[in-house]
Amino acid sequence: MTCHSCQSACKRFGRHRNGLQRFCCKQCNKTYTEEHERPLEEMRLPVEKALSVLQLLLEGMSVRSTERITGVHRDTILKLLILAGSRSMQRMKQMIRNVPVEDVQADEIWGFCFKKERNRWEHEKDVYEIGDAWCYIAIERHTKLILAWHLGKRDPETTFKFIGKLRYATGEQRFQLTTDGLSLYKSAIGLQLHGYADYAQLVKIYSSPGEGEQRYSPADVVEAVPVPVMGLPRRERICTSHIERQNLSIRMGMRRMTRLTNGFSKKWGNLEVAYALWFAYYNFCRRHQTLRVTPAMESKLTDHVWSLAELLGV
Repeated sequence: MTCHSCQSACKRFGRHRNGLQRFCCKQCNKTYTEEHERPLEEMRLPVEKALSVLQLLLEGMSVRSTERITGVHRDTILKLLILAGSRSMQRMKQMIRNVPVEDVQADEIWGFCFKKERNRWEHEKDVYEIGDAWCYIAIERHTKLILAWHLGKRDPETTFKFIGKLRYATGEQRFQLTTDGLSLYKSAIGLQLHGYADYAQLVKIYSSPGEGEQRYSPADVVEAVPVPVMGLPRRERICTSHIERQNLSIRMGMRRMTRLTNGFSKKWGNLEVAYALWFAYYNFCRRHQTLRVTPAMESKLTDHVWSLAELLGV
């Protein structure tokens, strides 16, 4: 340690009450303490405790349930979620780029923030972060890797941004892409993936809901019609089953997306970082049951199962 004032060497001068080494300048007698390691930035929560909190959130527990089990205040849990989600976004952006892909499926999963769309007051109808929250997701069929995702409304702007992220993740290679029958995909994919994707839609035809099924039960699928849109997609590979199974995993693993509860997000930013943490954990830390490795290992992005600490860099 060198004195900040007179630039002379300092000698050891005992330890701080938190265990850090202290130093004293020989000339001016000023004392210093070695720098604190801050793996969680300004948060004072122990790393082991923080990882336990995040693990509970990733296993589908609500914020208040996690608070009761761990004793960590809910405001601290939300701050930790924002920190972990922000780091997860950066890690996904660094690692998932120019990934070799062959067969990609994309879909949207519905959620809401603060209140449902139909319950908004007149002055809330122009507030973007209140109401419907659609998350667009793209997954590689064989490796189960989440390639891209984007949270927004079900509109042309959100669809365009999502396809842009998919293009960033896949690079300059050619692959087959399948989506549902949402018409917004055609223009966005035609502009950004022309010459790079053989694109098809799987249009599902639903039956009329029976008595008592209008509110909670989805209508039965009568027929699924494959429709080639761009390029030369192979008919036997036109499928959205894998991305729909991923949507089920999200519903089961994220308390914010569990239906008919009060665990939904009250802030748009919290919902976004919760998605970011879930997708990064799913790609790098969670063994897939059928693959027996993580999707990142199957895609040759990593050579081992990451711990949550390694994912977050703590």
